[in-house]
Formats: sequence, structure tokens, C-alpha cells
Amino acid sequence: MKAVELSGSLRANVGKKDTKAVRRNGGVPCVLYGSGEQICFSVRSVDIEKLIFSPNVYRVELDIDGTKKMAIIQAKQMHPVTDKPLHVDFLELSDDKPVKVGIPVRISGRSKGVLNGGRLMTIFRTLKVEGLPKDLPNEVDIDITPLRIGQSIRVRDINIPGVKPLENGSAVIVSVKMARGAVDEGDDDEEEGEEGEEASENSED
Repeated sequence: MKAVELSGSLRANVGKKDTKAVRRNGGVPCVLYGSGEQICFSVRSVDIEKLIFSPNVYRVELDIDGTKKMAIIQAKQMHPVTDKPLHVDFLELSDDKPVKVGIPVRISGRSKGVLNGGRLMTIFRTLKVEGLPKDLPNEVDIDITPLRIGQSIRVRDINIPGVKPLENGSAVIVSVKMARGAVDEGDDDEEEGEEGEEASENSED
């Protein structure tokens, strides 16, 4: 995963009054957990928004008043109207402890089925996986080049060394569906072959 740095300040008080004051001053209340005692702190809203609204998943090096911790964003609470972050939970990372995280799915290649007029259907935008921090990739790259109309790539087809997908193995990640006017190139080839054979037989007669 990509790494970023984020500075925070310890919160002396964690009551509603203090929380409102943090937000009023342009901050976001946060909690770091995973190694025993929870640490309550705040970060600047403009800094955390860069991570929240990015399609990437980051390994975050937190600097909380001089104390550095490595973590990932585990959960967030957003304002229902303004979509501003109201609260963020961080999970502290340990080199020998696997974590569960959603990794972005990136589609690459040009599907044969799409080139023949099929419609590409992407079901998963992120794939939930489990693995050690060192094994977690920036993204799950799926090459759709071989896909023809009616074919799909499922969770069980994904192989990331050291990482275990947590979704149902039979779940479809991406597929190519038949669309109006689409022609399966493979079927055309077979039909042409049959017609060629018939023509050859007729010529012999």
C-alpha cells in the first residue's frame, strides 16, 4: 500500500463540548486503536479529506504530538448533508498481525467481448481482503483482455501472494454481458467454418 504522513494532536477531553470545538476549529476527532489503549486525537479536516476522498487505500504514518504510529483508516463517519468527515477510526498496524481492508479494483486491458459490442459490468469497485501489511497491494489489477461475451472473472480467480480474499469465491467481480447488436466473434468463426465445409462438399458433388 502507498504510505502517507498525517499529523495529529492529542485530545485532553473527549466530551461532546470538546468534540464540537474541534470541528468548529477545522479539525476532525479521531481514535487510534489496535494495540491496547485507545488514543484520542484530532487532525485537520483538509488533511484527512485528501485520504478519505481518494480511491487509494493508504498506510498512514501518524505523528501525534511527536509519537509516531503506523495505521490504516478502519471506519469513518460522514455528515449526511455536507459529506464532511465527522469522526475517523484508525487501526494501528503490526508487522506480524494480519488486517482486513478493502483494496481498490483496477480494470486493465481491452476485452474481446467488449470489442464485439458486449457490455462490461463491474460489480466490485473494492475487494475486501486479509493479509499482513507488507503483503497488501495498492490495488487489485484485473486484466479483462481474454473475456468474451458471457464470460466473467470471479473472486476465486484472483491470486495475490500472501493475501486472502474475504468475499464469496463464486462472486462475480467483472463480466461481459450480451448487448443489442453484439456479435460473439468466436461464434462467427464457427459458423464460417461450417459454411466452408458445406461449400466444399457441394463442390465435390
